[in-house]
Amino acid sequence: MPARIIDGAAVGDAMRTELQRDIRALGARGVTPGLAAVLVGDDPASATYVRMKGKACDEAGLYHETIRLAKETTEAELLALVERLNADHKIHGILVQLPLPKQINTQRVLHRVSPEKDVDGFHPENVGKVSIGDPTGFRPATPYGVQQLLVRSGVETTGTHVVIVGRSTIVGRPMAALLLQDGPGGNATVTVCHSRTRDIKSVTRQADILIVAIGKAEFVTGEMIKPGAVVVDVGVNRMDDPSLKKGYRLVGDVQFEEAKKVAGAITPVPGGVGPMTITMLLYNTVQAARQWAPA
Repeated sequence: MPARIIDGAAVGDAMRTELQRDIRALGARGVTPGLAAVLVGDDPASATYVRMKGKACDEAGLYHETIRLAKETTEAELLALVERLNADHKIHGILVQLPLPKQINTQRVLHRVSPEKDVDGFHPENVGKVSIGDPTGFRPATPYGVQQLLVRSGVETTGTHVVIVGRSTIVGRPMAALLLQDGPGGNATVTVCHSRTRDIKSVTRQADILIVAIGKAEFVTGEMIKPGAVVVDVGVNRMDDPSLKKGYRLVGDVQFEEAKKVAGAITPVPGGVGPMTITMLLYNTVQAARQWAPA
């Protein structure tokens, strides 16, 4: 029997509907959650992501600004902009779209964002809070979205063996921290694989839940999956396809056609984790507004 498809778009839509209650409550107190997105350069993928985030803010009733800067922008200029946004009371969340041009030190910029407005969860203060389970910390949107997708799709994590393929600070490491915590979407035994893992296939085949975020198109094949496992594909890669008008198709880090014959449930690409990432960015922005203006 083919795997059950986990629909991230449907779950994300339901969560955005739920979020309206919090947005209305803040509105009754004269607070409109505000998000500023900063885009440096003309990377097409980054521009698409920022546009999607702006559209999501419009649909949810959030205030948002998109600030576009030339790719020649200096680090000093970008840092000055971040400081201005830190001081702007209309803005509760700041998103600096990555990657940044090579003349800019990414970590220096991310660390300059106020921890209270760091809705991406990249500031060391929020990284620390997430690692110890402090609910005032901002959980990075993608791993937070994966956790919610599992919970709301009826996937039990307690007592399971979760294998994460990829150890990035954006997905892999915070994902492990969330899954280890006590509570819904936690209490798992977690193994993290990476480029130095020996015989990775033998490790991934032990997973009750396999989360793949390695950035390599169709890296995980059917034979790397334990029969009946839940597979969450975080990857988004362009693969050339002359048969399509746009000349390419989007694929994940998992070989979907093979995997769905083995897995018990699986997320598609697109339509799986992607919509959840944007949804959780909205949740973090509302959380930031609520913490800025406590009842």
